[in-house]
Amino acid sequence: DIAITSWGTPSLDKDILDTAPNLKLIIHAAGSVKPIMSDQIFPRGIRVVSCANAIGIGVAETALGLTIISVKNVKELDTDIHNGEWAKNKMKTKEMYGINIGVVGAGWVGRHFIKLLKNFHVNILLYDPFVSEEQAKELGVKKVELDELMRSSEVVSLHAPSLPATNKMINRSNLKLMKDGATLINTARGSLIDEEALYEECKTGRIKACLDVTDPEPPAVDHPFRTLPNIIMTPHIAGAVTNGRFRIGLYTVQAIESFINKEPILGEVKEEQLATIA
Repeated sequence: DIAITSWGTPSLDKDILDTAPNLKLIIHAAGSVKPIMSDQIFPRGIRVVSCANAIGIGVAETALGLTIISVKNVKELDTDIHNGEWAKNKMKTKEMYGINIGVVGAGWVGRHFIKLLKNFHVNILLYDPFVSEEQAKELGVKKVELDELMRSSEVVSLHAPSLPATNKMINRSNLKLMKDGATLINTARGSLIDEEALYEECKTGRIKACLDVTDPEPPAVDHPFRTLPNIIMTPHIAGAVTNGRFRIGLYTVQAIESFINKEPILGEVKEEQLATIA
């Protein structure tokens, strides 16, 4: 009646589904449901639940952490101290107060990131073509176009899905709009960024970047990103890597309970959503 899938599960095609005539619910205890999806699932009346929301909590928390250390200029100050300096670049630090934080994408992760930012006195700018002005108002953010967001933000955090329409959406043109000293954070997918353009812009020292993802992964040993001190890199650890997987387990159990009790299931994916989610 219920199948729990995860990373490495193949696409649930006709041959597989024919062996499970009683299947009513699939809970994908991983990220994107797309690797398991086939055109056979929804016509059979099978419901699908994604645990991406559970993973997204950790991703949003990572984005917040990177936002804070970027605003406080932690990497450069740490390097200075290890090189014998003390307060050389102290005045480059800022507080999470009165600054503009740009959020690209208001899906599960982006919305939780926005929720976390509400604990600070910051102005939140949002670019998401699928969010209306009214929805943006409900979220407590200002809806803007991407160029305005890039131009106005001290930190830009990417939370858009990897789709043909978002491929290299962060490009040479809009990177040049970023303020001196601003930071680009990517905990989403490497394909969102024109990496060559980002390298050229960061090489000048004008902006910074925090990258948990690249395209491809891992980046080559001689990838130019590895040579720049103003690019902080982590190996795709923003989501459920270690103890965070227990959250996925809890989310899965809660989905089963909701299904059995005939209650709405948090994280249920509808067929029409597949074109716009990660």
